[in-house]
Amino acid sequence: MGFTGFGEHAVDFYDGLEADNSKAYWTDHKATYEQDVRAPMVALLADLEDEFGAGKVFRPYRDVRFSKDKTPYKTACGALAGGKLGESSYYVQLSADGLMLGAGCYRLAADQLARYRTAVAEDRRGGELAKILAKLTKAGWGVHGDVMKSRPRGVEPDHPRLDLLRHRSLYVGRSWEPGDYLHERECLTLVRKHWRALAPFTAWLADHVGPPSA
Repeated sequence: MGFTGFGEHAVDFYDGLEADNSKAYWTDHKATYEQDVRAPMVALLADLEDEFGAGKVFRPYRDVRFSKDKTPYKTACGALAGGKLGESSYYVQLSADGLMLGAGCYRLAADQLARYRTAVAEDRRGGELAKILAKLTKAGWGVHGDVMKSRPRGVEPDHPRLDLLRHRSLYVGRSWEPGDYLHERECLTLVRKHWRALAPFTAWLADHVGPPSA
């Protein structure tokens, strides 16, 4: 069955999880998560697969092994399409705050970072990326990533794309508040429309950065 919207209790589920991030709450409301959140997310990705590639829903459990925050569950349902984490890919997330969409490389291995900086440093390829991001910024997208405070070794302080060269990962994001659209097929239309707007960005990353070598 195709995507018809997230369940009516999807946002309420995450409101409650933020207030009580416990195994007891999760156990009592797991059926709501499965029916109103995860199953619709899987259906959404399936409807988008032909255009954007196979998708994967992230696990709802947090990795708390090396974290001071020991709350066990993620307070959002996130999913990738078109690539693995660290590759050029699309992102969708549902939480109590509504819907968030994004795209980019959320992690860059050493070989990817080297290729990224080489491309950004060149006027033609780097200039193309700057134009893509300027257009997205004008349309309301935020540019994010792990950014170093200093500049990379060998890069002049007056380089025209120094801000991009400082990035150790690069992605864009935009959010929509909760509304009726979340529970209708309109949500699929919204995701498809805005992922299409991000296609030049993901294509640039795929062409000039690519997947990690290992």
